[in-house]
Amino acid sequence: MATNYTTLLGFALPTTGELSGTWGTTVNDSITQLVEDSVAGVATNSVASGNWTLTTTGSGAANQARCAILIPTGSPGVSRNIIAPSTSKAYFVINQSDAAVVVKGSATTGVTIPAGKNACVAWNASDFVKVASNEVNDGTSGGIPYYSSSSTIASSAALAANAIVLGGGAGAAPATTTTGTGVVTAVGSAVNTTGGLVTQSGTLAANNVLLGGGASTAITSTSLLATSAAVTTGTYIKALGYADTVTALGNTGTAINIEITSGGVFSATLTGNCTFTLQYPVSSGASSFTLILTNDATANRTVAWSGGSFKFPGGAAFLSRTTTANAIDIWFFFTPDGGTTYFGSIPMKNLAA
Repeated sequence: MATNYTTLLGFALPTTGELSGTWGTTVNDSITQLVEDSVAGVATNSVASGNWTLTTTGSGAANQARCAILIPTGSPGVSRNIIAPSTSKAYFVINQSDAAVVVKGSATTGVTIPAGKNACVAWNASDFVKVASNEVNDGTSGGIPYYSSSSTIASSAALAANAIVLGGGAGAAPATTTTGTGVVTAVGSAVNTTGGLVTQSGTLAANNVLLGGGASTAITSTSLLATSAAVTTGTYIKALGYADTVTALGNTGTAINIEITSGGVFSATLTGNCTFTLQYPVSSGASSFTLILTNDATANRTVAWSGGSFKFPGGAAFLSRTTTANAIDIWFFFTPDGGTTYFGSIPMKNLAA
């Protein structure tokens, strides 16, 4: 009776009563060795001069198509195909060539693995698909877009739904000015020139998120995240000035500026009758900040405020209050209208220094 073979991998299926005296050879060569090849076998081939069609030498015999790991090598300079049998099988592909390879059936589209990248591919009953890889998305088909230049956070390619753009790092401002639905575009010179965030024009598709970052220097009014399109629920996240540490302003002298968007908490030492000028509030909407003001050894200093219309408990009489020497006052300010009007108070005063 003739030996049968498994349908997919061609392992020997000896029938009862056959292989007298040759059983060991069949088991070793046509079962055990082939199992090892399908689990851990490696097939290597240069694709420098053409496509790679995996060998299929038949049932019970070793071949490339049965191996678990495929390693294309060489320097073709152009994309090459790895043509595998169109049957149920998974491959680990380690692309050591200098160009992309496409793992496909003889009559299918297949899946692309870039030069120098690795991937696990499998047959899904109609074509090979990528199960996992060590690739980073190029920004044109969703995922986490990657851009080779650290100074670029712009792309003229449309982002797929749920894509995320991460920005930050030093570098020149991108020059791209393309706009349009689903296109993220950084324009102008606001990227990292003053430690600010990214100026963005155009419309982000639903569920897309734009995150900005950069150096820790002061943020000016021209370096905030901005958009010319309307902000709607679920469309934008606008990141404005934020600090998770106290910004130290030092000694006040008789006048000092507070750049509101460079932080949320400030500290200073009052060393004279001082006017505090509030600068660079958010362009619209509400924001707030806290000032930890340590009074020096001289009593009865006066504090004044400029940069908007101020409202305090008790009106103007509040500002006639004089300070206590060597004490700490905690000032709090809130603006509901982008710095036109500030509501101020001292929720904690005359604290021990």
